[in-house]
Amino acid sequence: MRTSAGRQLRDLLYKGMLVAPGAFNAMTARLVEQAGFEAVYMTGSGTSAAYGYPDFGLLTMTEMVENAAAIARSTNIPLIADADTGYGNELNVTRTVREYELRGVAALHLEDQVAPKRCGHLEGKEIVSREEFTAKIAAALAARRDPDFLIIARTDARSVVSFEEAIARANTALSIGADMAFVEAPQTMEEVVAIPKLVNGPCLFNLAPGTKTPVVDLREAAKMGYALCIVPGILSKATIEACDDALQLLKTTHLPPIPRMSVADSFRRFGADEWNALRRGPANESAQAPKADKPKG
Repeated sequence: MRTSAGRQLRDLLYKGMLVAPGAFNAMTARLVEQAGFEAVYMTGSGTSAAYGYPDFGLLTMTEMVENAAAIARSTNIPLIADADTGYGNELNVTRTVREYELRGVAALHLEDQVAPKRCGHLEGKEIVSREEFTAKIAAALAARRDPDFLIIARTDARSVVSFEEAIARANTALSIGADMAFVEAPQTMEEVVAIPKLVNGPCLFNLAPGTKTPVVDLREAAKMGYALCIVPGILSKATIEACDDALQLLKTTHLPPIPRMSVADSFRRFGADEWNALRRGPANESAQAPKADKPKG
């Protein structure tokens, strides 16, 4: 029997802090896997940008889950996915969990912002009551069909109310069965260090340079006691900057940048050899057939 994505993720978490770089589509997720990382994170901000929108909660559950599906089917490593606020009340949360789970996602996180949400490092956020947040986490736990599917409870209370309220919400979610807590946007190194000590269960750390949260070396985050570290913007921001550079070069020199790999090599990064092996017909047979010796004389 094939091991579920959730079980695969849990087994990795037992080994120590797991690092999941952020991907915004199937292409970047494959690059994460090829770089040797053991898990990948579907960034909501990056997914929004891939659709041409800011991270203002503008995407629907269907758009998010189908991007997750493309990532999950394109890689062999477990996928942790952003599921925003669950896209509504407890009923919507129930459907969200079931749809993500059906697509082969290993874990998702749900947050306590009022919809439409905003990026956790922007101003102007609002959060629901602690009771409403707890009810949505409870609905998510009841909705999963695979007990190994991870439910991560994210709270944005630090920026809206206080650090103490964020810790309280994280602990409440864990007390009813959430698998992990995600206290978003701690604002000092002291808070980053304190979270794993004050939260009564596994904690996720969001490593996002240029935001409210201090940058922490991954090795130090592991020593602090974090179970999982996501790095959401690493590829989306690198892509924007690389594209800007390439387009500026084309505009100013009238020549595109010289690629470091051939077209064939780039296709191989996305499974060309495996797909070619499945070909049938005369063209493939002639390509595969051994060449006959030339007649002598």
